[in-house]
Amino acid sequence: MGELSVSSRLNIAVVGAGYWGPNLARNFRASTDWDLGAICDLDTDRAQRVADSVGGVPVIADLDEVLADEMIDAIAVATPARTHHPIVLAALRAGKHVIVEKPLADTRERGVEMVETARERGLILMADHTYCYTPAVLKIRELIADGFLGDILFVDSVRINLGLIQPDVDVFWDLAPHDLSIMDFILPSGLNVESVSAHGADPLGTGKSCVGYLAMPLAGGAIAHVHVNWLSPTKIRQMVIGGTKRTLVWDDLNPQQRVSVYDRGVDLALQSKETADARASNISYRLGDTWAPALPEREALANVATEFAASIREQRAARTSGESGLRVLSVLEAAAESQASNGAPRPVAASISKEDSQS
Repeated sequence: MGELSVSSRLNIAVVGAGYWGPNLARNFRASTDWDLGAICDLDTDRAQRVADSVGGVPVIADLDEVLADEMIDAIAVATPARTHHPIVLAALRAGKHVIVEKPLADTRERGVEMVETARERGLILMADHTYCYTPAVLKIRELIADGFLGDILFVDSVRINLGLIQPDVDVFWDLAPHDLSIMDFILPSGLNVESVSAHGADPLGTGKSCVGYLAMPLAGGAIAHVHVNWLSPTKIRQMVIGGTKRTLVWDDLNPQQRVSVYDRGVDLALQSKETADARASNISYRLGDTWAPALPEREALANVATEFAASIREQRAARTSGESGLRVLSVLEAAAESQASNGAPRPVAASISKEDSQS
């Protein structure tokens, strides 16, 4: 990659004008780091509506035309997951940096090829794990990195709501990437899990799991659990992260207090006594204060746009790199294998560590 001035604006085209494309277009248009060069979609009427909503930008139906434009530095891919692989490879081979919405690809094998192609060509491949750039998750990452929670004991995540049942993916592939990408972002060793157990149910007979549970052992004897559900009449987006010092609760649907930290928990004084009774006598419970950190108000996608530009200028992996997207894919594929094995633990394919991907 060539040297870029910090003050120079980069040019980006948004590919896909469906559900997520308009949000990307709006944020890249508003960013001081970017100029929005084009909206690309086979449905030119839909693309034109997006272009008009952001003040007018060129509409192009042919992806090859976008990729041939030397003025375009990067593309943002907001198309169905099954199309990510060919679009991203074409863009990388044309010398463009790429940001792609979750999941990175529809299979781990295709995701690996995308990551390796970007590395070989010295280009940035960034996963649009938007939740990781919310003020709440950025604060959670900071608190864990600073040791405020202590060693992590468990992560318990719930993401449930009524609908929408997707035509091409099950509830794991639809909802769990959010929770998995957040864990990869906030945990010191990332989503570095060796196995996963998954139980899914299809009580409506839709042909795909509509309710699902994932369990993953973490380093040091900790465990992570994810509950996803399309059939719940109530909407819950909550993550509880327990540490040896404090426990944190993130409630994404509570704008008044999204993050709460509890100085409450279990203390176990391990001594040389060996009996169960003696062990029990050394357990004590902390009942301390609750604290809610102040969080800035900024749209997550604005932070995404800023990070994408910074990673290109600084020639470094993005905070949510292609490798992080690959770690999420690895867990999803192992979960599918576990489901097929009636919930038996299945190994997660080894991938690049968090430290390697950010070096």
